Amino acid sequence: MAHPVSYEGTSENFDQLVLEPKDELVVVDFWGDGCPNCEIYAAAEPALLAELDGAPMRVVKVNAYQYEDLAKRFGLFGIPTFLLFREGKLLGKMSQYYGKEYWLGVVRDHLPKA
Repeated sequence: MAHPVSYEGTSENFDQLVLEPKDELVVVDFWGDGCPNCEIYAAAEPALLAELDGAPMRVVKVNAYQYEDLAKRFGLFGIPTFLLFREGKLLGKMSQYYGKEYWLGVVRDHLPKA
């Protein structure tokens, strides 16, 4: 199986990319230019996704500055913020990036069970 795929989320495609998929976890990464923790996560993302090889999931990256409507829709106060969805339901939220093991642990806890 392939690594989970990362998509660019916009106001126009958000519902299609995030709320419509079935049988997979959708991690939404709200980020912004000039955000140090966002840059740390972005550098770590390829290795994180490699660890999740074959997992039924996708990552949707949303620039919170460019798409303020989406940030407001979910009541975000800071970035990076990661929202976890499955079958259109918000399952969890991670504020900030606290490192590889924490991020992977939260994501794995929310993956669909086989």
